Amino acid sequence: MALSKNSSNNPSPKGSGGQSGEQSQAEFEMEFFGRVLDRKPDYIDVLRIMGNLLTLKGHFHEGLEIDKKLVQLRPDDALAFYNLACSFALLNQKEESLSALERSVELGYRDFQFMKQDRDLETIRQDPRFCRILQDFEKR
Repeated sequence: MALSKNSSNNPSPKGSGGQSGEQSQAEFEMEFFGRVLDRKPDYIDVLRIMGNLLTLKGHFHEGLEIDKKLVQLRPDDALAFYNLACSFALLNQKEESLSALERSVELGYRDFQFMKQDRDLETIRQDPRFCRILQDFEKR
């Protein structure tokens, strides 16, 4: 499953006019998947979804914790490291982001076109190391 951190299929909040007491689709999903993780904390697919939802809702620190867990559970997963790089970048942790991004590419992440446009990586895009990562691996 290739979820990007900044893409959303979530509709706007249910109901007319966002009345109090109503829950947005993303909030409902976070609650639902949170319960799943309470029962099975290492459920990879649900962790990926939850990390995406947390990031979409602006809970970057919580999303980072999910991404850290995913790379521990899946140390050879290019997408897990890509999402970790995004989480670090969203928190302006450039060194960590660039390191995770480089690892992602080493593991096989190759969607360079998306990487160049991904809003989550905005804080590192102008860094010469970002350009070097792209140049080094696009040649391969």
